[in-house]
Amino acid sequence: MPARRINCMLQILGLTKRYRERVVLNQLQLTAGSGEYIAIVGESGSGKSTLLNLIAGLDRPDAGSVVIEGTDIAALDDTARTLTRRTKLGFVFQAFHILPHLSVVQNVALPLVLLGEPPESRKQRAAELLAEVGLGGREDSMPRELSGGELQRVAVARALVHRPALVLADEPTGNLDPDTAAVVLDLLAREVRSRRAAGVLVTHSEAAAATADRVLRLDHGKLVPL
Repeated sequence: MPARRINCMLQILGLTKRYRERVVLNQLQLTAGSGEYIAIVGESGSGKSTLLNLIAGLDRPDAGSVVIEGTDIAALDDTARTLTRRTKLGFVFQAFHILPHLSVVQNVALPLVLLGEPPESRKQRAAELLAEVGLGGREDSMPRELSGGELQRVAVARALVHRPALVLADEPTGNLDPDTAAVVLDLLAREVRSRRAAGVLVTHSEAAAATADRVLRLDHGKLVPL
């Protein structure tokens, strides 16, 4: 039987970034397939945040390419990079970044608002995602009424609501207690895999990294397997 083909959602080739005389990333290579969840660990200052910013198109490399579902985001102008982030990327942050003046369902629907989705369809889609992350019935709650773990579930739903090709998670459980963190990490990994997105998790936590399919260490500007 032939091997099952896995679509390449992320391909990084020869990625190089310098700050003055310091080389932070040096000809870095990475590929991630559909449904694959990758953890990247490294010491503080090793370049993990720089790498995420380059993948997201928030910064430009000195050399190399970042290809997301066939689009080299590093080669785009500012307008095209913004549109690519909106359509192809989902983000989960340590600090949640939930807007306090919007309800839970409105927070989840924000990516669809930016993409011009009609109000009724975006509300329905957001409600479906909230049910999948265990927050069915909490659509009209305000963020102040939720726990930290529930807020991070909202963030996971928001990251997935527009069906992105790639999900980026930056220390997503850094503000949670260990038990709650474990639940959120399992949820994030499961949702990325089931939706056939690719996921890249940046973390200091060995427990968080253990939920990934592959664990890589960023060391001297290169990614090496653990």
